[in-house]
This record gives sequence, structure tokens and C-alpha cells, in this order.
Amino acid sequence: MITDAQGHTLTGATAEAAHHYEQAVTAFNLYRGDPMAALERATAAAPDFTMAHLLKAHLLAIATEPAAAAGARELLQATAGLPMNERERSHRAAIGLILQGEWSAAALALDHHHTRHPFDIVALQVGHLCDFFRANARSLRDRLARTLPQWSADMPGHSILLGMYAFGLEEAGQYAQAEDVGRSALDAQPLDCWAHHAVAHVMEMQARHQDGIGWMLAREPHWSGDDNFFQVHNWWHRALCHLELGQADQALALYDGPIRSGRSAVAVDMVDASALLWRLSMSGVDVGDRWHEIATAWDAHADGALYPFNDWHAAMAWLGAGREADVRRLEQRLREAPHDREASRWALDTGADLVAGFAAFWRGDFEVAVQHLHRARGIANRFGGSHAQRDVIDWTLTEAALRGRRFGLAEALAHERLALRPHSPVNLGFLQRARAVAAPARRSAAAAA
Repeated sequence: MITDAQGHTLTGATAEAAHHYEQAVTAFNLYRGDPMAALERATAAAPDFTMAHLLKAHLLAIATEPAAAAGARELLQATAGLPMNERERSHRAAIGLILQGEWSAAALALDHHHTRHPFDIVALQVGHLCDFFRANARSLRDRLARTLPQWSADMPGHSILLGMYAFGLEEAGQYAQAEDVGRSALDAQPLDCWAHHAVAHVMEMQARHQDGIGWMLAREPHWSGDDNFFQVHNWWHRALCHLELGQADQALALYDGPIRSGRSAVAVDMVDASALLWRLSMSGVDVGDRWHEIATAWDAHADGALYPFNDWHAAMAWLGAGREADVRRLEQRLREAPHDREASRWALDTGADLVAGFAAFWRGDFEVAVQHLHRARGIANRFGGSHAQRDVIDWTLTEAALRGRRFGLAEALAHERLALRPHSPVNLGFLQRARAVAAPARRSAAAAA
């Protein structure tokens, strides 16, 4: 009987195919190397190797890209006739739910899967990513908290779970514990990009921007290789640190260098590119014609249907490139999305307001921007990435309040941001700008009374 590294039976595998499969799992765990190539070798060696086909489908389904989702659907259909055990059938069911746009249902199905198969590292990582893509901070933390006690430290993959747990702790606001767990994960496996990025998130959330730059520089050899799927996101984290410190030229240099020089067509990389250009533009930096390249790259991805978080970032790029008509069409598609699946409800409940709010901001209609963004800012537990990624919503809202002369609102929002990150130069700047105008207005009003 052929098993994986954690002891699960692999239906249809041979020893050679299982070896290639483990290479793919490791590449997935570390976000480095080419897991799809390893899986191609696995299925070439054993065409009826069910879990190899299912891992391919998992990787395509969680890519949040229309073409990848179509490939995952084909793979899922092709596995219908393959023999599979109960664990593998459970995997197949979860993939189906993701492809239906039912991210929370998939996450719940994987919750139950873990209680039966707590050592299934692929299911744990896919479940963790489902929690990330639906922005569920509690589940990001607790999925691992429920499972880790059953793992021994010498079990293959244990450090990978620590890295995921570190990110969940960070998103839940448990920063000191998150940093400790993340560093422990890296002590055991220095190449774990997810654990490295979890610690970077802690430093971002605590406004430890000098520490963040030092952290990225010191560990750069571990995460910046060409085979590293996560390198663009880690460069983005470093760019955010520079931007907070008023070093916009260094952030722009990172955009022109490792963030965008490769012209990546991967959605998660393009999200980072759009979000960084937007922040730079709000900070008064002339980004020139950089918008046009990333806007064109989004054309193959933003469909207003699959994953609204991506569509919103496409809208940023299209606005920057002067493609307002495309943004209006995208907003209409989001508003007309049917209510028959969770992703469609995200589109209508949040995605459309984000696109409308950012479009209003871009054209200088700041009051309308405030209305849409204030309504959309409760994005957590609906869809979309991390606290650091979603911060661009409140940043834009606060900037819209300032430019729209809603100084009382701007001051209130600045206080709210400072309560979470009291040492952030950007947040302190918001408060200073709001008070510079709000205080004289209040004195005038008091004198008139």
C-alpha cells in the first residue's frame, strides 16, 4: 500500500508517482518550485493516481483566475470515474464547492474533513487558503488551533502548520504570539514563505516599519529566488514599509524592479501591483504610464463573476489607465450578479460599492466615494485577503474625507486608525491634516455661537 508522508493511502499511486506527488506537496507547502510539473510526472507514472489529479484541481481552483477555474472543472470531471477512498472523495467535494463560488461551504466541509483526517496537510493548507480568500480571521487561526495539538513536532510538515497558525494568529490580532510561532516555524524550515510573511504582517500591523525592512533584508535569500511563488508579495510588504516611512522613491523602485519587471500574469501578483500603484498615487507620486501595463494584464482575469476581490483591483488599474468605461461595465456586472452563490453575493454586497467608491475617488467626487466606501468597509468575513491588503479601503476613505472637506469624519477615521497603529506615520499624517482645518472651523463655530 502506497501512502503519503503523513500516512494516508494514495489510491492508484506507484512508488515513483508517490515520490513526484510528495515533491508537489512540498512545493505547495513552501510556495516554491513547480508543483504542477511534479504532478504531471506523477500522473504520467500512474495515470489513475487519484490524489495527484485532485491536487492539480485544488491548485487551479484556489488560483482565483477564470482560466485556471475552467481547468479545474475539467480535471474534476475527469476524476469522476477514478477509484477513490473516503478521504479523496471528501477532497473532490471541497474542490467542487470552491468552483461553485461557495468558499465558506468549502471551508466548512474541510473543517469536518480535518476532524476525520487531522494529518491531511493538503486539506489543511487548502482550508487555510479558503479562510484567507473569504477573509475569515477566526477560522484562519482556529483551523490550526484545533489540529496542531494532534501533530508531533517530528511529523513531516509540522513546521508548515506552525507557519499557517502564525498567520492566523496575526489576522486575529494576537501579534506577540504570532511572531513567536512564525519564528519557530522558520527555525524548523527557513524556506517557509508563508511563515516569513506572517511575521512581516505582524510588523506591518504594529507599524514597525524599520523592523519590517530589516526583516525582509535579513531573510531575502530565503524568499526571493526565481522559483518562489511568493516573492512578489514579500517585495510588496517591503514596499509598504518604505511608503509608510515616506520613502516613496524606494517603493516605486521596488515596483519597477522585482514586483512588476517580470510582468507576472498571476492574479495575486497583479493584486499587489495595483494596490501599490494606488497607494503611491494617493501619496502624491506621479506613477506615469505604469497603469497601462497592469491594466492590460487584468483584461484576462476581471470577469465580474469569479472573485470580486480581484475585480476591484482590476478596477484600480483601469481607472489609472483612463478606462472608466470598462470600470462602469465591471460595476454593472457586479451589481447584476445573481444571488445563487456566495461569490455572487460578495459581488453585490461589497464588490460593487468598492469599485464605485474607488471610481468616484478617482474622478474627484469625494462625497460619493465616502458614501460607497463607508458602506463597503465591513469587508472582513465576506471576501478578500488580509488586513494589510484591505487597509487600502480605509486609507482611500480617509483621504476622500480629507479631500471632500469632511474634516470631522477624517479626524474620526484617523483616530480609529491610530487606535490600531498608533505609531504609523501615515495615520499621524491623516490626523494632522484633519486637525489643521477642523480645529479653526470649530473655533469659528464656537465664537459665532
